[in-house]
This record gives sequence, structure tokens and C-alpha cells, in this order.
Amino acid sequence: MIDDPIAALLSRIAAQDRAAFRSIYSDTSAKLMGVLLRILGSRAEAEDALQEVFTRVWLRAGRFDAAKGRGMTWLIALARNHAIDRLRARHDHAGDSDEMETVADPSPRAETRLIASGEARRISECFDTLETDKAAALRGAYLSGQSYLDLAARFDVPLNTMRTWLRRSLQKLKECMDA
Repeated sequence: MIDDPIAALLSRIAAQDRAAFRSIYSDTSAKLMGVLLRILGSRAEAEDALQEVFTRVWLRAGRFDAAKGRGMTWLIALARNHAIDRLRARHDHAGDSDEMETVADPSPRAETRLIASGEARRISECFDTLETDKAAALRGAYLSGQSYLDLAARFDVPLNTMRTWLRRSLQKLKECMDA
């Protein structure tokens, strides 16, 4: 559990520590949201799934074994498995064609698509303002679900340097998006 703050928080959550739960949520929710969004493909469904994942974290934190792995890896596996379960449930219900005909068209309206494409273009432009390595690291962490440790190894920098890169890059991205 050395140098694994998430494992320490999970241990405290197992003892019903609400402050630790708030902390783990703020520290990991963005990364887990990225994992869920990538798998599920729908922001609304990913948001629902994220809440369910954190409910499971609260209920199952005592099952985490630091000797078997890192805390963030456990959280990502929990999120990934939950997303896969949701996908399977989606496919189980897809066979009922009579029911499917009465469901409203889930595709976004034209106005929503225009807003989303504008936001996507804006995010892409903001990513372009970052240094190439830092943008790639940010994409790896928050869109691909790679761990900080994996990214540090990939870019051949110390772990704390990678954390600093990601924190500062997120701040620059936020400032660009707010401008």
C-alpha cells in the first residue's frame, strides 16, 4: 500500500469513513467517467453507471486487497466490469422487436448535435494548445483509462512529474474551455 493513496482511501472507506469516500470520488471520478464513457458511448448512461460504481465502492471497499493490486486498478476494473454488465443487459433486451418499435428515437436532435460538435471542436482546439506529450498523456489518462504509473513509464518521467503534467494540463484545458 506504499505510495498508493487510493488503497489507503479504500481501507478507510471499508471502515465507513465518509470523508475518505468524498476524497476518493473527487480524486477518481473523472478518470472512471472516461472509462465508462469510452465503453458505454453515452454520457447519460456513463453518468448513471458512475453513480452505481461509487455505490459499489462504498459497499465493497472491504473486499479490496492491497496485496493483490493497486487501488486505482481495482476501481477501473470495477467500473469496466459494471459497464460490460450494462452492455450485456442492453443486448439482452434488444431481441424484443415489438417493444423496440414503441421506444422513442434515442438519437440526439439536430440542435443537440450542433452543440455537441461545437464542443468537440472546441475541446480539440484546446488540446492543440497543449504540448504534444502532455496532450497525449492527458488523453491516455482520461480517455483511455491508463494509470499514472503506466503513463510515467511510457513517457519516461517520474510518477510525480506525470501527476504534475496531468494536473497542469487539465488546468490549461479548463482555462481554454472557459475562455
